[in-house]
Amino acid sequence: MQQDTALLAPELVTFGESMGLFTAQDSRGLEYASTLNKSFGGAESNVAIGVARLGHRAGWFGALGSDPIGTMIYKAIRGEGVDVSRAVLSTDAPTGLMIRENTAGKSSVYYYRKASAASQMKAENLDASYIQSSKILHVTGITAAISPSALACVERAMDIARSAGVKVSFDPNLRLKLWTLEEARGVLLRLAEKADYFLPGLDELKLLYDVEEDEAVFAELSRLNAVSIIKGGPELTYVLEHGTLTEVPYFKADQVLDTVGAGDGFCAGFIAGLLKGQTTVEAVRLGNLMGSMVIQAVGDWEALPTWKQVEAKLERKMHIER
Repeated sequence: MQQDTALLAPELVTFGESMGLFTAQDSRGLEYASTLNKSFGGAESNVAIGVARLGHRAGWFGALGSDPIGTMIYKAIRGEGVDVSRAVLSTDAPTGLMIRENTAGKSSVYYYRKASAASQMKAENLDASYIQSSKILHVTGITAAISPSALACVERAMDIARSAGVKVSFDPNLRLKLWTLEEARGVLLRLAEKADYFLPGLDELKLLYDVEEDEAVFAELSRLNAVSIIKGGPELTYVLEHGTLTEVPYFKADQVLDTVGAGDGFCAGFIAGLLKGQTTVEAVRLGNLMGSMVIQAVGDWEALPTWKQVEAKLERKMHIER
């Protein structure tokens, strides 16, 4: 009996650059570290893994080098239950790398991604039917920043999704190591106009809109058609939907071990909430919980919880509140 492929299509499709991640295991910093921990990271693959762990079908694609780091990343993402059938292992360019050090409580990252396989992605190679068969397309400003051809991929993917009625989620993920603020501003604000869900941080918005006051940020966002989810408020996330501003409090973390990946965890929780049929505010609440759980362990994606773990956390909180 032949299965209906539409039933097996990913509910979430996302794409971008995932890189090998090496972290110095010495508090004196990278220069004096004798050992490095090997993993990988990438905003989009982190989100895909998070959504898959929360019980939904997720697909990630991008270009990796056909090298040991690339194959490690490919197998690891696939091993998390994420569909990687559209990912490419390129023989023409290497997998990008990032190296992290933690000194005096401060984390620094050094990127080696110029001319990487991911930076050579081309819009004409996108599988339109793959995007059209999903429910949500999630893209980030990181992919838009790595090369002109990658930016073209983002814009083309958003256009494909919108024409098919697929919702578009966009996290600007402003990275000033990749481009200047002036370069980023025009592109990211243009992409925000194509999104159904815009997921920036409050500090990012103040830079992009060149304003200081929160009220000025909200005024700018009110001109967008997108539902805006603003992370990084005072112990809360803002939801600006149809002119109504709602505050959704954070979940208190018992301990904070590593803040890296918190934003991706939030996005994964928010998207999974939408896929579960939750309202925007309910989905943001789930995103807040995911962010809180991620920062209590170390790793870009390793700490992303399963739906069973999230349910246990919610049941415990509800029991305490009663």
